[in-house]
Amino acid sequence: MRGTSAALKPPADAVKPVRHPDAPAPGELLGAHYGECFGCGGEQPHGLHLEARAGDGVSITAEFTVQAAHQGAPGLAHGGVLATALDETLGSLNWLLRTIAVTGRLETDFVRPVPVGTVLHLEAEVTAVAGRKIYSSATGRIGSPEGPLAVRADALFIEVKVDHFIDNGRPEEIRAAMDDPDQVRRARAFEVNP
Repeated sequence: MRGTSAALKPPADAVKPVRHPDAPAPGELLGAHYGECFGCGGEQPHGLHLEARAGDGVSITAEFTVQAAHQGAPGLAHGGVLATALDETLGSLNWLLRTIAVTGRLETDFVRPVPVGTVLHLEAEVTAVAGRKIYSSATGRIGSPEGPLAVRADALFIEVKVDHFIDNGRPEEIRAAMDDPDQVRRARAFEVNP
């Protein structure tokens, strides 16, 4: 049963999202926003290694394979891992807006169990923007983009300045990211989630 809270319903003055002209082209692999990110980073041995691709409009597709390290109950993905996959996918949408934003609220529905070894196919889109608030939704399907629905979520992201990370992050990681000579990697390190 899906029941989105009032906090995730865009206000009457919300506007349709607009893809930034410099956003990656549809079909383009977005890559990790930060190597140490549990959701998409390649430097996390037990991370999700989620791979996201730009879609049409302000949408993306992503997928990850549920590994043994992602278990909750024997042989099944942990609900927190599935919520992380949804959050990572939703957060990646902000790259299409070229906006730094963090998760303000995430509501997740777990529709069916997801076995270890499953490839989870995720789709997400920004549905509305109101000031600094970005409203979005996502689904995760088992085995293929048309497979059985396993999880879904609605989210509210809040636009922030890079100071959010500088003021709250661990200084050594912040310094390393800020000193990265690759401007795109440096900008992407601070694009999603606190």
